[in-house]
Amino acid sequence: MKKLLSVLFVLVFIVSACGQEKTSSEKEKETETEKSNVEETESQSVNVDKGLFNVEVTLPATFFEGEDINQVVANAKEEGFGEAIANEDGSVTYKMSKSQHKEMLAEIKKSVMESVEETKNSEDFASIKDITYNDSMSAFTIVVDKAVYENSFDGFAALGLGMVGAYYQLFNGVDAEAYKVEISIQDEASGEVFDTIIYPDALEEQ
Repeated sequence: MKKLLSVLFVLVFIVSACGQEKTSSEKEKETETEKSNVEETESQSVNVDKGLFNVEVTLPATFFEGEDINQVVANAKEEGFGEAIANEDGSVTYKMSKSQHKEMLAEIKKSVMESVEETKNSEDFASIKDITYNDSMSAFTIVVDKAVYENSFDGFAALGLGMVGAYYQLFNGVDAEAYKVEISIQDEASGEVFDTIIYPDALEEQ
């Protein structure tokens, strides 16, 4: 469970790190803000509006359940975003330069790769032998010792992968109604895929 929490905390720090790029990109934000129109978004959708210089990312209200939205906005501004807006439907729109957005996606993918390696080599997930994934972070395969896996809590690793896969896709512009992360659990000895977990469906079933 500690590994799963560390993955999510890494993503928070990624947002902070990307906010450190402040020089010419801020001027680009100011110029483009005067030229672009902000579209109103629905509470359950993520909108990534890629303008000439800026990118606007709107995260749905479900990302902020139980949080103080005013504090979320204040933190975003402290982290270096050009602007963060709390919308009436509970969603939050972040504005950043294209370079910040590109760097953010690269850093998310890098953190996923590092977390995958840590999970594979961790004593906390003894049954896991290998983890592979596609470039869009929409499909992961966890190769395990089936007997050990079925008598452990190593299935929590799938939850972590589902979360980071969803996070990456949403920030890359996949609609919240369309994104999917498929986790296949494969037995190392036989090659059999004996379980498949689909996010976000799995969360709705719980």
